[in-house]
Amino acid sequence: MPAGQIPLTPNARTVLRHRYLMKDSRGEVVETPEQMFRRVAAAVARAEERFGGSPGEVADRFYEAMSRLDFLPNSPTLMNAGTELGQMSACFVIPVPDSVVGIFDAVKQMALVHQSGGGTGFSFSRLRPSRDIVRSTGGIASGPVSFIRVFDVATEVIKQGGRRRGANMGVLRVDHPDIRDFIRAKTDTDTLRNFNLSVAVTDRYLAALAEGESYPLVNPRTGAEVGRADANDILDQIVDAAWQCGDPGLLFLDEINRKNPLPELGEMESTNPCGEQPLLPYESCVLGSINLLHVARDDGIDWDKLADLARLGVRFLDNVKEVQNYPIEEVRAVTCSNRKIGLGVMGFADLLIKLGVPYASDRAVELGGRLMRFITEQGRAASAELARTRGPFDNFAGSRWDREGLPALRNATVTTVAPTGTISIIAGVSSGIEPVFALSYLRRVLDGRPLREGHPLFVAEAKRRGFYSDELMDEVARRGTLRSIDAIPDDVKDLFACALDIAPDWHVRMQAAFQKHTDNAVSKTVNLPREASRDDVRDIYLRAHQLGCKGITVYRYGCKAEQTLSVPGMDVGGEGDCAECVELGEEEDGCCRDCAT
Repeated sequence: MPAGQIPLTPNARTVLRHRYLMKDSRGEVVETPEQMFRRVAAAVARAEERFGGSPGEVADRFYEAMSRLDFLPNSPTLMNAGTELGQMSACFVIPVPDSVVGIFDAVKQMALVHQSGGGTGFSFSRLRPSRDIVRSTGGIASGPVSFIRVFDVATEVIKQGGRRRGANMGVLRVDHPDIRDFIRAKTDTDTLRNFNLSVAVTDRYLAALAEGESYPLVNPRTGAEVGRADANDILDQIVDAAWQCGDPGLLFLDEINRKNPLPELGEMESTNPCGEQPLLPYESCVLGSINLLHVARDDGIDWDKLADLARLGVRFLDNVKEVQNYPIEEVRAVTCSNRKIGLGVMGFADLLIKLGVPYASDRAVELGGRLMRFITEQGRAASAELARTRGPFDNFAGSRWDREGLPALRNATVTTVAPTGTISIIAGVSSGIEPVFALSYLRRVLDGRPLREGHPLFVAEAKRRGFYSDELMDEVARRGTLRSIDAIPDDVKDLFACALDIAPDWHVRMQAAFQKHTDNAVSKTVNLPREASRDDVRDIYLRAHQLGCKGITVYRYGCKAEQTLSVPGMDVGGEGDCAECVELGEEEDGCCRDCAT
């Protein structure tokens, strides 16, 4: 591709200049997008030297895939590859032990991860509940929620000096005695500005819920039952809080661990900030996404190109494991032993539009599952090939894959579906597996400055069908959706249905279809119109469990005063502070999943 021919939209160039391209000591941009991709390709290809490969040849392949916007890695790789910092992973989980020293060690480790460009997840379930005894002092414990606030304040301070804003996931088990306080923690919207929250629900709780019974609350310090809670009442509280502010979501903890590829190493208790990456304590993961719009053809999908991109993506992400720096020694040790990577997708909604398939259809759900199954199969084949030349990951023997008779793999996990917030802006496609949010909308990035985005496939279809006009486009821009515009044919309205037009069950079914064939998890927000009820939220949470999702989150439009994506002409109501996450605008480690992304 000739220099200067990278097919970037004006918004993509704005985001790259503001956040990704290298700057000198005066803050002046000293790198072009082409140079950025060459920097990243060369740095990641250096791993080939360790295995007798040709770094130059592989760097050319990496550069071509990125410069054509066929594949992009997570933001820390684009920002830090080939720099002194050299930290390229997005997702980290840090354990929080039940001691003051351990808690503040975790705060320190969080700071180091955020400083390097990553996002962190924590389970606070091991902390003794509020009003429990502190034997060393004879005092009374303040409980997990009070310590979550400590992490939040530390993040607030750290982010002011970093290139990326830090973001966190906070998890508490449903059987923790402080679960009610946790559920309500973000309904006061001036608190926990840098956290997403998820309740880790267990099979035992879900069984009690199904039977309309109570379940035990357990003090993690003693393992003793200290009370009981009505399962329905707890779900009602979760639903009410999520309806109000988007938090908490749910993590289906036992489902996550049933699919844990390394159960002999312990349980997974938390995920990265957007929920798509369950990890063991001190584990990290690097992500990358294939642009599905670029495998669309007039007669269907270019499966050969998709296979090539999946295999190249696995090689790229495995190389990152070889050449990146790690902010914490414990993270280096665990990560290098398991070598988890997360290859995913973006532009799925655009692919469906290109193929003439409405998002809210059985055909779309079937296609989503088929695509992800193919990517995982190709990714595992590539990982097995790397294992033959580079060796399998250290803990392969005795792993789930070993017990199931799979060939030795280089990576404990291969696939993840992330929201792809800013990398989808760079690629100029829809984010992750989300439906198109709106056909014309404002995206709040770059310190709150809005970027207007429109949908080029709709413009092309309107012109092809002969109903395009400047007046029509003005009306679409005002409404953001086609559903009430009489001049547009019904089949076009179906094909270009936006996130808020689509019934919640289709959102959940799509997430489940991808989850069935994804090693890690799937980030998916069920976007709800402002008039959605609490019963709608409850139904979504139960449906997600029924269909085998590993987690679920909802966002009711306008429940926060500021949100990452907003539709012109559609008022945003309520109070909130989601704007704090929008500078990240990032899928893998930071953009709040309650921002309608």
